[in-house]
Amino acid sequence: MPVTSTIDFFASSDVVARLLIGAVLTVDGVGGRIVETEAYDREDPASHSFSGPTPRNAVMFGPPAHAYVYRSYGIHWCLNFVCREAGHGAGVLIRAIEPLHGIDVMRERRGLEPLRLLCSGPGRVAQALGVTHRNNGMSVLEAPFSVEPAPAGEAVEIVCGPRIGISKAVDVPWRFGLAGSKFVSKPFKE
Repeated sequence: MPVTSTIDFFASSDVVARLLIGAVLTVDGVGGRIVETEAYDREDPASHSFSGPTPRNAVMFGPPAHAYVYRSYGIHWCLNFVCREAGHGAGVLIRAIEPLHGIDVMRERRGLEPLRLLCSGPGRVAQALGVTHRNNGMSVLEAPFSVEPAPAGEAVEIVCGPRIGISKAVDVPWRFGLAGSKFVSKPFKE
């Protein structure tokens, strides 16, 4: 079943962020189950799109279901999926995945062994999957990306809370995670 049958990237970013929990994301066959996301929208002061289009964030204003890849603190690449209609400026940050495919490749890219730490944070996700700025603007529905929904019948219990690592709109509960996952970047408060 293609991901477009369960995830409508024209929906608001908070809806897409929830729908992505439990989906399996791979890049060139390396990846795993998405266990943590954060939603951002143009009307959100924490979003890169809040001040309007710039050369850096132009992809966020393009068509949905494309990768918006940016550097965080000039160090780490971060992967986002563009949402809503072209011109709006919304996206979902992939914060953490549970490694399932290409684990040895991830360990080599990250230079560490513990499975739990391979993809527990947005910079770690991009590094483990080999995502860089060259992926910026690519469709997430075509190679090298693959996004498949959670297996039919698999229960996906979602928890939510405030986003982390931001200084604006910190109280907005647009961080979503797979309940009980040990692979999230930071535990959710109960």
